[in-house]
Amino acid sequence: MYVGANIIVSGMVQGVGFRYFVHTWATRLGLVGYVTNLYNGDVEIETEGVRSLIETLIEEVKAGPRSAHVSDVKVKWKTSEHSFHGFEIR
Repeated sequence: MYVGANIIVSGMVQGVGFRYFVHTWATRLGLVGYVTNLYNGDVEIETEGVRSLIETLIEEVKAGPRSAHVSDVKVKWKTSEHSFHGFEIR
């Protein structure tokens, strides 16, 4: 099932290669969307794809790269808008 998800990741997730980590996994899983740093120190992931593959991405994000420390992951599932053509770092 093709769906969308907005994922907010909290913790020590900026300045540690987190966006590149997310980009690598999302691309590997064939997901589309983007990852960006937020002003409050969180990282936001907006993605679309097969739900089971997004769930795989979420599990990887919970672990994060070695230099990161993830304290919380919030996911809001939604209907896919088919508005992305690849996965980018913003």
